[in-house]
Amino acid sequence: MPQSALPLLLEVEQLASLIPNDRLLLIDVSGPDNYLNGHLPGALNLHPGYLQCGVAPAPGKMPDATQLAEVFSNLGLTPEHHVIAYDDEGGGWAGRLLWTLEAIGHTSYSYLNGGIHAWRDAGLETETTAQQANPREFTVTINRAPIAEIEDILPRLGSPEFAIWDARSAAEYNGERTGSMRAGHIPGAINIDWLELIDRSNATRLVNLEQLQARLNELGLSADKDIVTHCQSHHRSSLTWLVMRILGYPSVKGYHGSWGEWGNREDTPVES
Repeated sequence: MPQSALPLLLEVEQLASLIPNDRLLLIDVSGPDNYLNGHLPGALNLHPGYLQCGVAPAPGKMPDATQLAEVFSNLGLTPEHHVIAYDDEGGGWAGRLLWTLEAIGHTSYSYLNGGIHAWRDAGLETETTAQQANPREFTVTINRAPIAEIEDILPRLGSPEFAIWDARSAAEYNGERTGSMRAGHIPGAINIDWLELIDRSNATRLVNLEQLQARLNELGLSADKDIVTHCQSHHRSSLTWLVMRILGYPSVKGYHGSWGEWGNREDTPVES
């Protein structure tokens, strides 16, 4: 299979038949200890923290272009690479990496369905030796198309052509628990916990996508709308962004400020 023809959602059996391949850049987005406990042959490790700015009150926001250029230069990313992202949790951090790649204009990428757990479930080989990157200069220009800000949301609240997917837990959505100054949710937001997208009985692969699409349509998160997705820090909601991309949604943005920003301001409307 030519690398340019790789699907956005890649199964472990498909990838196993393609590696090693110098044009594929495999990135394991998990903590260093988990990476060293076993990773895909040839995969580099990217600590998830490098994908967020870490600055309160919205630490989940995207780092600036200079910081991201350093991250991807250290990984040795080139425009010719097709990135294969995976993690050890079912897609949140891998989704965050792919959303970030989309936001810097690198659109040649795939998500490995189920990540390391699906790889092991298929009986495929892992390695425990850390891979060393081949650093090279990578210039970053931010593409705003996949990024939602407060200004993109406030004027459209209540519009029938606009919808918000809140990927937090029901307790966070209902205001029973919060990591911010205020509790609750954005008015009109629809709640589906990101964990409902991960099939734990199938080695953390995604749930049945046809059934998920039917549910999204029923709840008002259909593909004919402009969708914004968020959680507390746009980690969990990166998976929901990715799944909507896999489903072919033409207009979906990730609100990287998420509830860390919205819930810590006094001028944003809140329901609970």
